[in-house]
Amino acid sequence: MNGSVIAAIDFASLGDSLFLLVVFILLLLLVKHFAWGPVTKMMNDRANKINEDLDGAATSRAQAEKMAAQRQAELKNSKSEAIQIVNTAKVNGDKRRQEILDAAQSDADSVKAKARADAQRARTEALNSARQDVAQISVDIAEKLIGKELSVSDQKDLIDAYIKGLTSADETR
Repeated sequence: MNGSVIAAIDFASLGDSLFLLVVFILLLLLVKHFAWGPVTKMMNDRANKINEDLDGAATSRAQAEKMAAQRQAELKNSKSEAIQIVNTAKVNGDKRRQEILDAAQSDADSVKAKARADAQRARTEALNSARQDVAQISVDIAEKLIGKELSVSDQKDLIDAYIKGLTSADETR
């Protein structure tokens, strides 16, 4: 009996094992049919999204590095342009300053020349006026001394002699 009990236990165990095996296979088929496809699809979708995000991040980083390099180049260009603008402004300022100085010097020279000409003209006019006054005074004195009125030719000779004396005295100064 001992052997039949073991055989019954083995048979019952075998039936239970077979039942469990069939239920397990049936559950596997149900899981495969209802859950495995969506889970696998979900995992593949997730993997694809992660790969796309990684690719997008790499692309974004490459674009950011490219833009940073471009900004650096533009910054260097703007610095060199600023330096060039400042240098050009300095050169133009120096040129303008020199033009102003030259114009001022030219104006000063023309003012000096005009002043000299005015002084020479005033001197000449004063000298002519003095000559006329002296000529009239000398004619008046000569008339009083001589007691007669001088003729025009006598007056002219007297005036010319007197002016020659004044001119030679003026030139010796």
